[in-house]
Order: sequence, then C-alpha cells, then structure tokens
Amino acid sequence: RRLARAAATVMQAVGATGRVRSVDVLRGLVCVLMAIDHVRVYSGIPAGGPTPGIFLTRWITHFVAPAFCFFAGTGAFFMGRKTGDLAGLRKFLITRGLLLVVLEMTLIRFAWAFNVGTGFMLAGVIWMLGWCMAILGLFVTMPAARVGWIGVAIVALQQLFNFPGRIGAIASPWSFIYNSPAESAPFGINVLYVLVPWIGVMMAGYGFGLLFDGDAAARDRRFVKIGLGMMAAWLIVGSVQAAMTGGGDAEGPGPPFWIRLLNQQKYPASQLFLLMTLGPTIALLPWASRAKGFIADALDTFGRVPMFYYVMHLFVIHALAIITMQVMFGSFDASWYATAPYTGIPPDHRWSLGLLYLVWAVAIVILYFVCGWYARRKRTDPAPWMAYI
Repeated sequence: RRLARAAATVMQAVGATGRVRSVDVLRGLVCVLMAIDHVRVYSGIPAGGPTPGIFLTRWITHFVAPAFCFFAGTGAFFMGRKTGDLAGLRKFLITRGLLLVVLEMTLIRFAWAFNVGTGFMLAGVIWMLGWCMAILGLFVTMPAARVGWIGVAIVALQQLFNFPGRIGAIASPWSFIYNSPAESAPFGINVLYVLVPWIGVMMAGYGFGLLFDGDAAARDRRFVKIGLGMMAAWLIVGSVQAAMTGGGDAEGPGPPFWIRLLNQQKYPASQLFLLMTLGPTIALLPWASRAKGFIADALDTFGRVPMFYYVMHLFVIHALAIITMQVMFGSFDASWYATAPYTGIPPDHRWSLGLLYLVWAVAIVILYFVCGWYARRKRTDPAPWMAYI
C-alpha cells in the first residue's frame, strides 16, 4: 500500500506540473529507431556489414541505449524535484528497477521468443536499465551535481573495472558488472549489457537535469556546446584511432575510414561510443523543445510511455515477422527465434532491406495507435501501477 501511495504521488506530481517535451520527443525518436534494429533481428539480416546500407541500418540504432539510459537518469531528477520527496523517489526507483529486471526474465523473454521453455535467458537492455535504476536510487539523496560527476567518472575510468579475470572466484559473477573472460554468468544467463559504464551514464543523466534550469535561450546554447564538444572529441580521437587501426592485411583491404570511425565498441560501451551517440542526442535537445507538427507529437506520444512501447513493440514486430515469413516464403519455423535476439534464420528466408523497412513502418503505425491509447489513459485516468510501466 505504501508503494502504491508513493507511485500515485509521483503520478499526480508529474501530471500536475507537466513534462519536459524535449526529453520526451528525443526519447520517442530513439523508440522509433530501436524498432529498426529489432525488425532487423527477425529479418535475419546480420548486424553491421557487409554493405553500407546494412551497416548504417545497424549503426543508426546505436543511439537508442545511451539515450534511454541517460534520460532515465534525467527523468528521475525531474521526479525528485517535482515531488520534493527524495526518500520516496529512492523507494520508487529501487522498486521499479527490480520490476524491470523481473520483466526482462519473464514477459520480455516471452515476447522475444513466444515460448518459455528454451532455457535461454538474456541480460539485455531492460535488465541493465532496471539494475542501474535500482542503484541510482541509492544515490538520489546526494546532491545531484555530485551524482552526475560520479557518473562521468565511472564512464571515463570504466577500464578500471576490468580486473577480476585474474581472480577466478569472482570472474563469473563479475561478468554482470563489466567485461570478463568468464564464458557465462551465473545460472547460464547471457550477458549482453553489463552494468558498467551504463550506471555511470544514468548517474550522469541525473546530474544533467540541473542544466535545464535558467533562461531557455542560455540553456539551449549550453546543450549545443556540450553536444558539439562531445562530438568533436569523438571525431578527433576516433579519427586518430581509425587511422591507426585500419589498413587491412594480406587477406585484403580493411573497412573504409568512415566505417572504422563509426564502428565504435558497444559491448561494453566505450568512451568513444558514448561520445558519438550522446553528443548528437544532447545537441538535438533545443530542436526537440521547439519541434511542432504531427511527427513531433507522435514522437512525444512514444516518449511519454517508453517502457510500455518497449514491451508492445516486441510483440508487434514478432507477430509481423511471422506473418511476413508466411506470406513471402510460405514457411516459418519457431526455432529460428527461440534465442532471439540471436536468431538462426536460413539465408534463403532472409529479407531485403526494403522489406525490413516496410515491416518497420507498419509496426510504427500500429504502435502509434496502441501507445496513443495508453498515453491518454495514463494522463487522464492513471492507475498507481502505471507509474512503473
């Protein structure tokens, strides 16, 4: 009952004081981009290469996890400021974070594979967001600026966490925290998203909420300077790195310079990867705050209900993939998707890029109506549990 009352308080405060539209619009934009990659999963098209079109189809979706994680921290800051109850915020973040972890292992696992009996478990992006949210809850009673700088330090110094491979007793559980030579995490869980540096990204996003204060024009200039500065750092350091690592070998020429520059390490997310993705995201905040029209409103709708969107988009895309396979090829084998997002689709059943984007567009239209209904319900007649989804 106490948790329900706390959730209701958060919902009431958010509804009464409004939301930060720029954050919702950008969060909605990355929701739309995320669907491209997950349609790609079910299409059988490989992640990255061998053509520029396939490479960029994967690359554009790299902005999703950083934006989700960063703005989850910013959203937590806004909640704390609106309610003025940091103890209640801490309880909410820990509870919601643990709920997301459970959802990753149950409902989301089912949405990916449409079965519950394969024994395959994934520590994916929702797992990561859930644990990071719960950990952030332990810090929210500290000054926001201090939380933010701790997050920046974790991102910048993340390689310091890469030590337990030489200590066999903790190598396996440490694979949840940072990259480890352990073959698998405890209980056979496949770790896709480790917690470092992502907890640092969420904490940095929490501190970033302070930068929304003050005059709107000055705030926009601040965001552009920060975003462009991050992009410049990526371009300079990344260009040097790409120039040093890419000439090819005796087997043939390596990838072109622009691909080496864009192809930054995501697992775990390197400093250059986060500069490359969060820099443009932050620089776009002034645009997002002024965006008008149907497309901006649609993105705002998605951004208001990102967790609901995530769950629903997996069900919609998975169902559309089955229908597409039956229509285009006349056959479908559920085992192809048994360990999704790692799929085993035969080459003769893989889609073209054109078909991929057609199915993606259909999915977005369906999700617009579903998420529009949920956003209206959440705004006009919210139930306490809606604060969590």
